[in-house]
Amino acid sequence: MLFEYGAFTVYAWGFTLSLAILLGTMVAVRLARGIGMEPDRILDLVIVLVVGGVVGARLFYVFVYEPGRYLQEPLQIFAIWKGGLVYYGALIGGFITGTWYVIRKKLPFWSLADLVSPPLALGYGIVRLGCFMNGCCYGKETESFLGVVFPYIEGAPCPDLIARYPTQLFSSAIGFLLFGVLMFVWKRKKFDGQVFLLFLILYGIGRSIVESFRENLLVFGNVTVSQLVSAIIVLAAIVFYRLRSQQKHHGGGE
Repeated sequence: MLFEYGAFTVYAWGFTLSLAILLGTMVAVRLARGIGMEPDRILDLVIVLVVGGVVGARLFYVFVYEPGRYLQEPLQIFAIWKGGLVYYGALIGGFITGTWYVIRKKLPFWSLADLVSPPLALGYGIVRLGCFMNGCCYGKETESFLGVVFPYIEGAPCPDLIARYPTQLFSSAIGFLLFGVLMFVWKRKKFDGQVFLLFLILYGIGRSIVESFRENLLVFGNVTVSQLVSAIIVLAAIVFYRLRSQQKHHGGGE
C-alpha cells in the first residue's frame, strides 16, 4: 500500500503501473508527432497494447508458474489484483495484439515497433519501482552490502527479515538506462526496426543478468524460466536485426 485516505487506498504497484502507462503514452505521442503520425493512432494502439499486455502477463503466470492451482480454481485466473503477472507475458501478449492492430489498420509495423520501444523501457523502469515497494520480484538472500530487508513480501508481513538482493531496483535501473539508449538510437536509426530489435536484445541480456540474483522458477539446472525466454528472444532479435540491416543495405523497405 502506498497511502490510504479514508476508504480510498492506493497501492504502490498499481500506482506505478498507471504512471508508466501515462508517461509512456506521452512519450509515444511526442515521438509520433516528430515523424508526422497522428497521435490518435498511438492512443488507440496504447489501449490495444495495455489490454494485450495484461492478458498475456496473467496467462503466462497461470500456465507457467501455477497451472495446477488455477486448474482447480479457474475463477481465480481473473483475480489479478492478488498478484501474478509476468513481464515477458505482457511483452508477448502486447506484441500479438499490437501486431493484430497494425495489420488491421494497415500501418507500418517496424516503424511503430520502434516508436513504442522507448516508452516500454521507461514503463518497465517505473513499474519495477512499484515491485520494490510491494516486496515482489525480490532477489536471493545475501550478506552483501547491497542486501535489503523487506518488511513485506508480496503484500504480506515477512517473518524472517532476511536481507535480499533488491533485484527490482536492478531491473528498474536497466529500464531507465535502456530508455536513454533507445532514445539516442531513435534519432540516429539506420533502418526501421532497429530500435525495437535493440530493445529486445539489450533487455533480454539485462534480464538474464538480473535473474542470476533473483528468486524465480528454475526450468533446468540453475536456469530460470525468464533466462530461457530471454535467450530465445535475444537470438531471434539478433537474426531479425541482421536481416533488417541487410535489407536496408540492399534497398529493402518496410
